[in-house]
Amino acid sequence: MASVSSKELYEFKKTLKELSNKRGRGTELVSVYIPPTKQLSDVGKHMRDEMGQSANIKSKQTRKNVQSAIAVILESIKLYRQPPENGLVLFVGMIPKGGPGTEKMEKYVLEPPEPVQTYWYKCNNEFFVEPLEYMIEEHDVYGVAVIDRNEATYGTLKGKKETILGHLTSGVPGKHKAGGQSQRRFDRVIEDLAHQFLKRIGDHMNEAYLPLKDDLKGIILGGPGFTKKDFYDGDYLQYELKDKVISIVDTSYTGEEGIREVITKSADDLENLDVMHEKKLVQRFIKELIKEKGLASYGEDEVRRNLIMGAVDVLLLSEDLTSMRKKFVCSGCGQEENITVKSQAEADNLTKKCPNCGEILKEQESIDLDDEFVELAEEMNTDVEFISTETEEGMQIFRAFGGIAAILRYYVDY
Repeated sequence: MASVSSKELYEFKKTLKELSNKRGRGTELVSVYIPPTKQLSDVGKHMRDEMGQSANIKSKQTRKNVQSAIAVILESIKLYRQPPENGLVLFVGMIPKGGPGTEKMEKYVLEPPEPVQTYWYKCNNEFFVEPLEYMIEEHDVYGVAVIDRNEATYGTLKGKKETILGHLTSGVPGKHKAGGQSQRRFDRVIEDLAHQFLKRIGDHMNEAYLPLKDDLKGIILGGPGFTKKDFYDGDYLQYELKDKVISIVDTSYTGEEGIREVITKSADDLENLDVMHEKKLVQRFIKELIKEKGLASYGEDEVRRNLIMGAVDVLLLSEDLTSMRKKFVCSGCGQEENITVKSQAEADNLTKKCPNCGEILKEQESIDLDDEFVELAEEMNTDVEFISTETEEGMQIFRAFGGIAAILRYYVDY
């Protein structure tokens, strides 16, 4: 997945989401997964066998639709001498657009981001997308813990998602002012309590991380002071987990804020993770934003103007951006107006009048807002990065800046 760009991965996810929502009237949607090592001649033979088997389908309409889908698949694989490097996935079937008789044949031919492992042929009332969904999941997990004498917080970082698994407090008292034997006795009690707290942390982390050890790529420990090092040096973590500790970092904070600080300070160890790439981009945008003449822009209208001018270096789009850009036209005088709506229902209820003749404007064209911005970016050789909402930085782009932001090539004075 490392070779797949943010834009390619987003578009792949978008296609999968669209496919997963499609339904047939009967078991007539065909899904075929072809591994890169599979002979296409064997696939063709299997499809012809399935064509013969489909003659036994009782429903005349379902039988006809399945046979039509298989015929489309046979024609599609003729275009290839052999499967691509990662194999081939085909989804074909009649999709209803309304009532009976509105079905339309749809075909999707995908080259997956990872090699197809198993040959599949499935015929159902929905497309079989689970293997592709599994491919785009992040499977590597990092354990992250922040520890000091008073408290400990531990969690995981999987892909772009930070999850807090537990928080513990110690109850270890501070320094005692008594002198002599009382002081030494009290110090021994404190040290024993501290040891018991570290043991409790280890027990909780062992319980949380051992079931994940096959996917656990590493553990990072952090915290203010020396307690984190005492924890690592002692026999508190199970040996397999201890071997996975890749970094110990100093932090100013504990708790959830400490976890985020550990992740930020471990950028070199986590540099291959998408989450670090996203964090750096958003942090770069914020730094430019707070400068007097910073190279930052945000909001639909402002970023669109900068894209058209060629002023945008990197376009940041939230993965949760769902708005659409509609072109409305007056049937009376031909006046056109582009309007952004959050949903098709909003567009259907729009009763905007033409400023020239007063006629109600009618929708003529529609494009997803993110697709419009990607097209503008490609015309100007602007890099596009899709930002998830699984991180604090990603939520900031979505909520505070409307899901549309940009890092500029040069300062634009409005």
